[in-house]
Amino acid sequence: MLSAFVRAFRTPDLRRKLLFTIGIMVVFRIGSFLPTPGVSYPNVQICIGQTEEQNSLLGLVNLFSGGALLQLSVFALGIMPYITASIIIQLLRVVIPHFEALHKEGQSGTAKLTQYTRYLTIGLAVLQSTTVIITARNGQLFPGCSVDVIPDGSVMTTLLMIIVMTAGTGLIMWLGELITERGVGNGMSLLIFTSIAASFPGAMWSIAGGSGGIGAFLVIMAIIVLVIALVVFVEQSQRRIPVQYAKRMVGRRMYGGSSTYIPIKINMAGVIPVIFASSLLQVPALLAGFGDQTAGWKQWVANNLAATDAPLHIALYVLLIIFFCYFYTAITFNPDEVADNMKRYGGFIPGIRAGRPTAEYLDYVITRITAPGSIYLALVALIPTIAFIVLGVGTNIPFGGSSILIVVGVGLETVKQIESQLQQRHYEGFLR
Repeated sequence: MLSAFVRAFRTPDLRRKLLFTIGIMVVFRIGSFLPTPGVSYPNVQICIGQTEEQNSLLGLVNLFSGGALLQLSVFALGIMPYITASIIIQLLRVVIPHFEALHKEGQSGTAKLTQYTRYLTIGLAVLQSTTVIITARNGQLFPGCSVDVIPDGSVMTTLLMIIVMTAGTGLIMWLGELITERGVGNGMSLLIFTSIAASFPGAMWSIAGGSGGIGAFLVIMAIIVLVIALVVFVEQSQRRIPVQYAKRMVGRRMYGGSSTYIPIKINMAGVIPVIFASSLLQVPALLAGFGDQTAGWKQWVANNLAATDAPLHIALYVLLIIFFCYFYTAITFNPDEVADNMKRYGGFIPGIRAGRPTAEYLDYVITRITAPGSIYLALVALIPTIAFIVLGVGTNIPFGGSSILIVVGVGLETVKQIESQLQQRHYEGFLR
């Protein structure tokens, strides 16, 4: 692997792409520490040192921003507005026929959907930046902090902060698209990878220096390695449905007669169900955060729904992951559309008639293969959290199931792209 990495840098074209990608990542990390105008940087550092736990509703945003949210930096929102906008646009394809028609148009329709995603990203960035500023000003971002992180509470300062954070989100979106066009890998995915991976060294240091010491650190590292091995094994697994194309004459030439397959992954939904489930479970905690905190129902919500180690929270978390796994798979994979495309080009599954029987067979396979995929996703999401609770190292460290899934998935995809480019130049790649 190291020799293949050296060969990749010896190839001029590939070296330029790799260096360009690394340069964009460095710019992204610099922006994560550049404070927003109006924020007192010394006071923010004091509050980070005083605060032991952060607002659970903003925890996911802080993870995807690489800690930039707590820094209240220019890139405080990270890539989260773009992720949310992309998911919303995909869901709207189900309820808005125009969006579905654009998706089927090909490259021109995809370009329009991408433009809609950009507009929605800016709109969500305005809302999220306003929420973050209000949360920081009310003291909910740093519970128990004795200093004010935003000394100037004027309207002009607030508007300036909203504009700067929104512009930072737009810049992140542009940087991600630059990586996709001129670098290696998917730009948005690599920026998420950079954000999550940047918080790993500090988390490792906190585990080693905690109450468990080196023993807890070694146990946690062993669990993480096992979970990564499980993720790699399952993410690489496929159910290949054979497809045969009939021969047909077009003029004097014969077309078709080839054999291929439809690759169906065990986990087709990726990390989306985990994000949906986490966000939905944080809504009761958000509602309970307003008003009198001594009310009985608010105490029940805090002890049973907001607490990540509560049995009810864990059970609902698993059920929501399974539900969203089926829901998102049904949105992204349409058996009727796949069957129609196969029939249009003369393809068929051996032993299955073209048309409606093919769609029913694909739906049968998808329904059953999603069952183990959803259980796997729930296990990956829960194993690190349960292990951290048992070992007493806390649950705010960034080794949750969603972060491991993202890091491993993006890493595998990037290595595959480098592998394909090395093979085009007749070099031996990373994977054998």
